[in-house]
Amino acid sequence: MLYSMTGYGRTEQSIGDKTFIVELRSLNGKQFDLRLQMPAMLKPFEFDIRSLLSESLERGSIECIINLKQNGGAKPVTINTDLLKAYYTSVVQIAHELDAEADHLLAAVLRLPEVVVNTTEVMTGEEWLSFKKVLDMAIQQLKQHRLQEGRSIEKDLLLRLQNIETQQQQIATLEPLRREKIRENIVKLLEEWVGKDNYDSNRLEQELIYYIEKIDISEEQVRLQNHCHYFRSIIEGRESSKGKKLSFILQEFGREINTTGSKANDAAIQKCVVLMKDELEKAKEQVLNVL
Repeated sequence: MLYSMTGYGRTEQSIGDKTFIVELRSLNGKQFDLRLQMPAMLKPFEFDIRSLLSESLERGSIECIINLKQNGGAKPVTINTDLLKAYYTSVVQIAHELDAEADHLLAAVLRLPEVVVNTTEVMTGEEWLSFKKVLDMAIQQLKQHRLQEGRSIEKDLLLRLQNIETQQQQIATLEPLRREKIRENIVKLLEEWVGKDNYDSNRLEQELIYYIEKIDISEEQVRLQNHCHYFRSIIEGRESSKGKKLSFILQEFGREINTTGSKANDAAIQKCVVLMKDELEKAKEQVLNVL
């Protein structure tokens, strides 16, 4: 079971005379990276919100936008006069420099952030507990979306793995033929350049064994097979965050495949190696999306 790092969740729910709208978006990211927008009344709980999102979503580039709609009648407000004066002075000065009209600037300045604030805009402990449930609903929606995306990624990764194993089986079939071909070519060269009766056949056999051992690819293929089994076992495991492990294992895939190619000295095996590399690159691209 895999989870993608891509997901979306949205909830809207009323708590008393307030309606909260929570939107969560998640994209690929090496670490947990959160961009959080929220109303002023939630500022005292910012650390708790960040901790909850970090523990639940683990990894990815996360955007959390929390909006607040106030229900019911008008609420008492306070005007931040110092901030209003600072805004107004700056805006009037710019208007004069640009030779623009300054008749309606006060109305515009009153709409700027934090100039007019609700005097009763303080979240109670009970409201916070209710809001946590709203946030958790959005998180669960996003995680469900991640799971759905993860299923398609898992299907594709298992296909890439199967294709690599198919090429590995083909290499296992070609390997005995490769050894025999190497032996025949060396004997043919000796007969052409030295003569059939002018070399020691026993010494030739010893040298052949030494040479074939140097270009033997059986160890690489055994290790690659073990990596394939480990890769599949991680995909089937219950752990939620697997992307980094899978990425590390694919690096090991690359080492064994590259070494096989450098030792192969055989056109048919080299073709299998190229096909394996192609599948490996596709798998690496997909693993970048895994949580």
